[in-house]
Amino acid sequence: MKRCVGVADTTFSRVDMGSIAIEVLERELPGYSIKRYTVPGIKDLPGAAKRLIDSGCEGVITLGWVGREPVDKYSYIASSIGLIMVEILTGKIVIDVTVHEDEAKDPMELKRIAVERAKDHARNLALLLKEGPTALSSLAGKGVRQGYPDVGPL
Repeated sequence: MKRCVGVADTTFSRVDMGSIAIEVLERELPGYSIKRYTVPGIKDLPGAAKRLIDSGCEGVITLGWVGREPVDKYSYIASSIGLIMVEILTGKIVIDVTVHEDEAKDPMELKRIAVERAKDHARNLALLLKEGPTALSSLAGKGVRQGYPDVGPL
């Protein structure tokens, strides 16, 4: 049976981060099938992640977009807690990739952040699935960031 990885994204996102993550995962995990599940918004991501895991995916990357309003921030908190619960209850890797619309004023900068963050976290998921829980240990304490330049260790 072919190994599987899941990609869950939203229609609310202003950048197609799901396709970007899939490109990276296809390159990094050639022996895996990739299942994509697109939902309306971030509060739907925990359910999509759980369904992908239930369908056989060993790990999932979720790609969400958070608007500028307080209600959007509350929705993000709810989604984040849900994704944490999915990870705890299933014992599977769930990488939560989120772009907050107020991270940049310039739309092209916001797009750049979304693209880089999706790529970086897709690579993180691939490493964890291929190499296990110590795959990122060499980067611990290094101030590595996704979507922005690394800040480095203190």
